[in-house]
Amino acid sequence: MKRRDTQLYLTLLAPAVAILFLFIVLPIGQSMMLSLHRVVVGLPALGNPFVGFQNYVDLLKDPVARHSFSITAVFVTATTSCELLLGLLVALLINHRFPGRGALRACVLIPWAIPTVVSAQMWRYLFNDAYGMINYIVFGAETSKYVPWLALPNAALTAIIAADVWKTSSFAALLILAGLQLIPDELYQAARVDGAGAWKRFWYITWPLIRPAFLVALLFRTIDAFRVFDLAFVMTQGGPADATNVLQLYGYKKMFVEGWMGYGSAISVAIFLCVLILAVVYVRQVGKRLLESP
Repeated sequence: MKRRDTQLYLTLLAPAVAILFLFIVLPIGQSMMLSLHRVVVGLPALGNPFVGFQNYVDLLKDPVARHSFSITAVFVTATTSCELLLGLLVALLINHRFPGRGALRACVLIPWAIPTVVSAQMWRYLFNDAYGMINYIVFGAETSKYVPWLALPNAALTAIIAADVWKTSSFAALLILAGLQLIPDELYQAARVDGAGAWKRFWYITWPLIRPAFLVALLFRTIDAFRVFDLAFVMTQGGPADATNVLQLYGYKKMFVEGWMGYGSAISVAIFLCVLILAVVYVRQVGKRLLESP
């Protein structure tokens, strides 16, 4: 009987394993192999010589790549912090019972459900210096004061951060809300009987019990933010002056605009390794502490 069960498990797992191998393991392996060669589209006479880790050495020496990494780090830090804070506040709000709570929960998820390219295009129109709603809200009808948000380096990066926070804060709120739903009401009732105020109930009951869910939101949002591409591509194309040229977009330009497939693959592999390291650190270090805490 156990042998039949094992065969059934393997049979059921086989399609999933095959799909993972075909669409994840195989492309990653091909990118790693490609990153070890000098491949330039449009120059077939050069061939595809094996250069070992030279592409990675060039990547470490590339000032544009270092700048793109710093831009990506700023984007990840800012978006993750704001999204988790807003997600926590929204989750605490919609966790209470009030008329229309179900409809409000559905509305909160609308930004997350909108495709990223669509939301990026919407925010590009909102920040347009000629007819954007942001300028109208800030300056009214005085068009002489309108600011070209997407043409200023700091403002463009802030605009992309704002668009990402608007879209994905609801996802963090959904994950944190799942943790809030698991907290028994009896704990809050006992705390009220003991005279605990709202802040003490949050700090000594809510926060310790939602930290596992908070960790999951932190892990997912950090990894997803590190792989940002579509927002920068649609809203600014990496400009102005490479102020929003995140690492994924820089790798895209190297591969599909300039034709340096080998070097672009090295950038993609480097991003994959960074995301993998972040995941391991979160799960094995921060995650262990949070999950073991009461």
